[in-house]
Amino acid sequence: MRAVVIDEPGDVNVMKIVDRPIQKATDHQSVMRIHAFGVHRYEVLTRAGGSPSVKFPRVIGVEAVGEIAEASAQSTLKVGQKVMTMMGGFGREVDGSYQEYALVDDANLFPVDFNGDWVKLAEYPENFYTAIGAIKSLHRKPGQTLLVRGGTTAVGLSAIKLAKVLGLKVTATTRRKEMLPELIANGADDAILDADNKLVTDQNYDGIIDMVGTVTLADSIAHLNQGGGVSLIGLLAGEWVAKEFNPFTLGGKFLTMFDSTNVQQDLVDEMFSLISEHHLEIPIAKVFKLDQIKEAHTYVMASRALGQVIVDND
Repeated sequence: MRAVVIDEPGDVNVMKIVDRPIQKATDHQSVMRIHAFGVHRYEVLTRAGGSPSVKFPRVIGVEAVGEIAEASAQSTLKVGQKVMTMMGGFGREVDGSYQEYALVDDANLFPVDFNGDWVKLAEYPENFYTAIGAIKSLHRKPGQTLLVRGGTTAVGLSAIKLAKVLGLKVTATTRRKEMLPELIANGADDAILDADNKLVTDQNYDGIIDMVGTVTLADSIAHLNQGGGVSLIGLLAGEWVAKEFNPFTLGGKFLTMFDSTNVQQDLVDEMFSLISEHHLEIPIAKVFKLDQIKEAHTYVMASRALGQVIVDND
């Protein structure tokens, strides 16, 4: 099989396609045939050495969709069964999606019920799972208002789609004025600018999903209605620690966070039920092949196109 191996961090040229033997299933690990996977900006950061916990050589890539090629001795999964995998150390502690087959712990393999093709399926795992988890973490009711801060990201677009079918009134943000109509076209009820980490509006909201990070946290809290909450799910600004954060600004409001580290099968099932029932999708920005992985990384960092970049392994 082909695998993209990184022996040491660096620019796109450190990604080398090599031939490797397909691993064998173990008592608790199954072999997954990877048909497609999304490419993310934070994987570019990992490739460049920005993830200190990742040890090289490594095959990176945190998510994939495909089918069971060989089931483990203890698995209830069947050969040919459609699955996705994400997180659980995939592409970080163990080799990830940038290859044709992967040995995956059964605890990180999730059966999916989806009738579309592999490339279409690859737009969903990390994006929609993070989005639905963030929405659920806010415990909002139909008819209430939700602000998606970072609406042009793939997760932001997913959150818009899911929140709408869950009955919320959705406003989304962008830092680029020309993208405001695009957010409306992708399902938002309203779209506003986020300029210098400040929302260009005097409106307040019942819930805010904040993908920008700690630098916008105080401003997000200031735009909450009483009883409202912020779910922090992203760090687009690149800062991990809130500086000079005053917790007393939360009076009558709440702050939470969601990440997709511990994936739950019941939430995966609910997510795909909503996707299938309402025909939810986000744009696919561009599709590459595995031998174009360097071009895919370059495109992810340079492009301003909406949607998910995907590698098609078939």
